[in-house]
Amino acid sequence: MNNNTQKPQCGTDCGQKFEKELEKMSPFEIKNTLIDYAQQHSKTADATFLNAGRGNPNWICTTPRRAFFLLGQFGIIDCHKHSLYDSADIAPIPQREGIATRLMSWLGDCQTASFIKRAIAEAVKMGLSGDDVVYEWVSGIIGDQYPSPDRILPATEVIVSHYICREMCNEDTSMGIIDLFATEGGTAAMCYLFNTLKANKLLNHGDHIAIMTPIFTPYIEIPKLAEFGFQVTEIKASSTDRDGYHTWQYPDSELDKLKDSSIKLLCVVNPSNPPSYALDDHTHQRIAEIVAHDNPDLMIITDDVYGTFVDGFSSLFKRLPYNTACVYSFSKYFGCTGWRIAVIATAEHNIFDAMITKLSENECHSLHRRYASIALQPDRLKFIDRLVADSRLVALNHTAGLSTPQQVQMSLFALYALLDTDNNYKKQMQSLIASRLTTLWNNTGFQLKPDKLRAGYYTEIDILLWADKLYGSDFAKWLTEHYEPIDFVIRLAKETGIVLLNGGGFDGPEWSVRASLANLDEADYDKIGRHIGAMLEEYASQWYPEN
Repeated sequence: MNNNTQKPQCGTDCGQKFEKELEKMSPFEIKNTLIDYAQQHSKTADATFLNAGRGNPNWICTTPRRAFFLLGQFGIIDCHKHSLYDSADIAPIPQREGIATRLMSWLGDCQTASFIKRAIAEAVKMGLSGDDVVYEWVSGIIGDQYPSPDRILPATEVIVSHYICREMCNEDTSMGIIDLFATEGGTAAMCYLFNTLKANKLLNHGDHIAIMTPIFTPYIEIPKLAEFGFQVTEIKASSTDRDGYHTWQYPDSELDKLKDSSIKLLCVVNPSNPPSYALDDHTHQRIAEIVAHDNPDLMIITDDVYGTFVDGFSSLFKRLPYNTACVYSFSKYFGCTGWRIAVIATAEHNIFDAMITKLSENECHSLHRRYASIALQPDRLKFIDRLVADSRLVALNHTAGLSTPQQVQMSLFALYALLDTDNNYKKQMQSLIASRLTTLWNNTGFQLKPDKLRAGYYTEIDILLWADKLYGSDFAKWLTEHYEPIDFVIRLAKETGIVLLNGGGFDGPEWSVRASLANLDEADYDKIGRHIGAMLEEYASQWYPEN
């Protein structure tokens, strides 16, 4: 197989002792070592350095960006129209009254102008005032004011709430009021949630939590930090089909671990990272039943950044809004990792607020003192507002919040998706990812089964599974006895210039590798697939002489 590919030469100067030490690190830190190896190879060999280790996309969504910059141009011009200063470099802040009318008369008939007009009309349908929306956009882009409210700008919250209900909750309009906190990307959201859960005594040092694995590594690493020291139970996606292939779903035997009422928090990335599969209906139902009958106080964090890559996606936030805080980042779908824009969403009535009211008298007094400087009735401060305060160590609550230009771009992204009633953009994104994924797998010589729950933003390939399927169980056993699991990605980097991450670092199968399908062109995934298959074949060629 893969006869048209030059086989990589086996053998590295890395001993197993070094590889064992490397495996203790986060795959995102190991990545730097792999990049060094791959770049060295590309300098000395006729090969291209290909880094499929990171998830930042190599596309951008253009229309909302053009709107952002056009609104910025209008804002500067409009401010100068009201200037009292005899200077080309100084202008007053934007004026609210009549600003929507002024924008409409200033806009031309270009495609971007048409989008802005439609976006304003859509916001008005949500009950917002045209002047309020345009003023928030223009003032936000100009960036002359602190974010107010600090949690999220008013029009942005309404717009993004509609977006979350559509994309994360499968257009469920019965969710009721949801509260949003705009954050500096999903990573900031994670940090804020863990810190505020601990600061508000909802999680204490040594408490029991669960994570659904494989999972984005910070959810593995944060609980181990000294300030948290959580006891962690893994809920493993160990289900396989009748042929022994991974489905990346969760058997009841794993989900039933959540019946243990000592587990206070469940963390899930849905669709998963790195397997990139959405939770199936049975998993949703099983978790809901466990919450209803066995563990009603279970708090849930669901990180749903890849949900838009699955048709009909539905978050645990929809199924269990009372128990769940939803994290959503715009970064992957809209190609804006540099913008750092995300939200934390909670239902108006939620378990986090309810659990705070159940704290002991001493704990309540402690929290009263913590937030007394920012609220007349600190005991009534909602959990999501505590997140905002804690993000700035409470003392700087008055200057908290995501920068206003970031929030404007976020609202424009949301409106763009809401106006795309035919899902043309979504179809293009899903098609792009699916084509790259198919190209990679077709060239490995391995089999990828169809699955409507697969997002495909990443792919996790279990090398040991394919060693067994293609060469037999004796070879698979020999492979584990003679090599460390990380050896595969090290050799791939050193001998082909390709960087993948080790799936074991995500608490997936130890011999799995993770590739991003987002940041390279399709022709590159052709090469990556061929080299993965050829690398496994090269290991097998070493085994054959002995057998």
